Amino acid sequence: MTEFNQFQQIKRNFFAMRNGIVADTIRRGGLQYKMIFGLNLPQIADIAATLPHSRELAEELWADVRTRESRLLSPMVYPREELTRGRAAEMLREAQTTEVADILCHRLLRHMPFALDLATEAATATEEMHRYGAFRLMCNLVYTHPAEIRPFAEAELQTATSLTRPLCLNLLQEIEFLSEGE
Repeated sequence: MTEFNQFQQIKRNFFAMRNGIVADTIRRGGLQYKMIFGLNLPQIADIAATLPHSRELAEELWADVRTRESRLLSPMVYPREELTRGRAAEMLREAQTTEVADILCHRLLRHMPFALDLATEAATATEEMHRYGAFRLMCNLVYTHPAEIRPFAEAELQTATSLTRPLCLNLLQEIEFLSEGE
């Protein structure tokens, strides 16, 4: 009988749960992964719930840039206490799609004590996807840091792209709503 390491077993789980219709839809949407299994986020979260939180496993999954589900699973199993500020900044820079940036920010980065600093530093990046990640992270922090986030959202709105504009508008609406209650 063949023994599989944890990474191989995860891939086997992806394969067992694959959904060709969803995978084809994602491909037609323009994502350029070599392998898309078509799993939805609850399925990926279910897999994450069975795994130990391990930096080594999370890094191995993150390094698998060819597989959509690996990139989405990685932030779900990365132990927060082992994530350094430098590595968090690298991961935010390396998020190649909005979906990956969304999951990275929501599942991992927003819980870090340096999340606001990370977001404000990335907000001035030249790379559009990097800025998207910054403003996506700010969406997770707006309720606790509206005053700090407002100037970044206003500045981005002046030159915002179709990727960052909706996030900045949403942030400013949330900040306005929060200030009405004061």
